[in-house]
Amino acid sequence: MTLNFVAIDFETGNNERSSACSLGLAVVRNSEIQDSFYSLINPPTPITPDTQKIHGISNEDVANAPTFDQIWPHIQYFFKQDCLVAAHNAPFDLGVLRATANYYNIYFEPVLSIDTVTTSRKLYPEIRRHSLDAMTRYLKIDLPHHHRSIDDAIACAQILLTQEKHFGDFVLKGMVRSF
Repeated sequence: MTLNFVAIDFETGNNERSSACSLGLAVVRNSEIQDSFYSLINPPTPITPDTQKIHGISNEDVANAPTFDQIWPHIQYFFKQDCLVAAHNAPFDLGVLRATANYYNIYFEPVLSIDTVTTSRKLYPEIRRHSLDAMTRYLKIDLPHHHRSIDDAIACAQILLTQEKHFGDFVLKGMVRSF
């Protein structure tokens, strides 16, 4: 079986889901990462000091970055009804996608999604933590800069590809949701 999907990761500027300040995508075709996309995003609300401590992105960093509605035309292809979107903690990242799109009055069809936190809990019950950094350590996947959205998206893609390699299509059974 070969997988085709896009792995997504957002960083946000504050507690508002529509405050995306960074986006990373890893495009997987035929079970290989074929392409990636990264952009800072100028969020509609300021980045707080607390969130800046997590991801290192400042208001100055995003001052001249595009807004999400300017990025959308370049990435909308990946958010069609028959596309699979993977994220590590999908409720968060897909919630950011939906809230940010709503903020800019962008509509997209429901997509199929898979959460690699959920698949990790199911497939690796022997480990205590299933966070992105814990899973990359456990699976020996390189994660150069945790909370850098492109690195996190690529790591998510590698987690799902590793799971598919070791467990086959069992990974997808009952795990794909419509979002």
